[in-house]
Amino acid sequence: MATMKVNQQEILTTAEDIADKVLKQSKYFLPFFARLCLVSTFLEDGFRMWFQWDDQKHYIHASWGCGWFLATFFVGFNLIGQIGGSLMVLTRFRVDYACGMLFGIVVLQTLAYTILWDVQFLLRNLSLVGALLLLFAESRSEGKTIFAGLPSLGDNKPLSYLQLTGRVLVIFMFTTVLRLELSIIYIVQNVVATSLMVLVTIGYKTKLSALLLVLWLLGLNCYLNAWWSVPSYSPMRDFLKYDFFQTLSVVGGLLMVVSLGPGGVSMDEQKKRW
Repeated sequence: MATMKVNQQEILTTAEDIADKVLKQSKYFLPFFARLCLVSTFLEDGFRMWFQWDDQKHYIHASWGCGWFLATFFVGFNLIGQIGGSLMVLTRFRVDYACGMLFGIVVLQTLAYTILWDVQFLLRNLSLVGALLLLFAESRSEGKTIFAGLPSLGDNKPLSYLQLTGRVLVIFMFTTVLRLELSIIYIVQNVVATSLMVLVTIGYKTKLSALLLVLWLLGLNCYLNAWWSVPSYSPMRDFLKYDFFQTLSVVGGLLMVVSLGPGGVSMDEQKKRW
């Protein structure tokens, strides 16, 4: 039993060392890649508004009976807000304002498309909100660090709690992909995924756990939401494409966790003080 515990500790230490090396090698482009993944769903949906302009206006008009003027305003606001906010994030221009704009669009779409009554879509949107909170935390912390590109939340309690909230909300995405089936494969998958979700939530071995969740979610996303394999005339293509990019945005949120670290409200941070 003692030998098994030693072996498990050695494996964990080796995995953490590998993760640290990967992060050191990628520290110059990881934050940008995380932001690109995070805003990918907003870019995709913004361009969808452009290419499906008439269809989107008709849907809003038919669903809410709000008239063509308000339907046009809604679609135009979503188009400009999502593409403009995403470009602001990528160019790092007033990222805090961009986060507020994108957050407003998530709330607006949740109400307009009646996502409140669909638990799966609601949880995914909450995950997206969590990713935006992590992005906001990064933008707020960058001004407080000496070295550019190496943000640190330090003892800033409001940002630490903001980061904790972001971590918890991001994890909601994984509850939508758990499979409640009595199969060895699914049982093992659910146990491993749930364990990693708990570790990220409480902030223990956070960077390693978040990195493993990134790899797991990327694999599931490419397998379950392979929209490129569906003919362009099929309505299913749009649904899969939407899910793919929304999941990719949550991957961006997890990469923010990997880049930023767990923050002050976490077991990793508390261990440093023991």
